[in-house]
Order: sequence, then C-alpha cells, then structure tokens
Amino acid sequence: MTRIVRTDDVLGGEPRIEETRIGVLDVYELVIDGGYAPEDVADQLDRSLGDVYGALAYYYDHPKEMQQLRAEREATTARLADCALEPPEPAQ
Repeated sequence: MTRIVRTDDVLGGEPRIEETRIGVLDVYELVIDGGYAPEDVADQLDRSLGDVYGALAYYYDHPKEMQQLRAEREATTARLADCALEPPEPAQ
C-alpha cells in the first residue's frame, strides 16, 4: 500500500509518496488538471499505479490541507513573478 509522508526537509514538508520527491499535489495536477491517464502518470514517474491512486486518494481525503497548499503555491508563484528580472531592452 502506498504511504504518503511529510518530511520538513523534503518538498518543504508537502505530502509526498514515501521514498520519493513526488508530491501528492503534483500527481493531482498531472492527472486531474493535466488530463493525463493515471497509467501514463505512473509510467512517466516510474511508480506503480497504486502509488498514483494512493496520492489521489490522499488529495481527496484531505481537501482543506490541499486547498491550503494550492493557495501557498499560487502565492509563491505570484511573489516570484513580481521579483523576476525582466530581460534588458535591446540596444538601438
């Protein structure tokens, strides 16, 4: 059975498939948001189909936690976009 773990020093403490750096939210985004078949995601990530379904089950079993993680990721993305350097204007 797939074990979902949280470790402060891996993925910033986000839930992930044990012994990997594959986050639950990443699996959800590939399968649900990205429209990829669970079988294809398992193949591409070199994980079992059970691992993929285990991650999805965790996502649906912990909706508040996942909603908070998504909000944190969106805030981080927005903050990084604000801080990103723009390329210089071309010389004339």
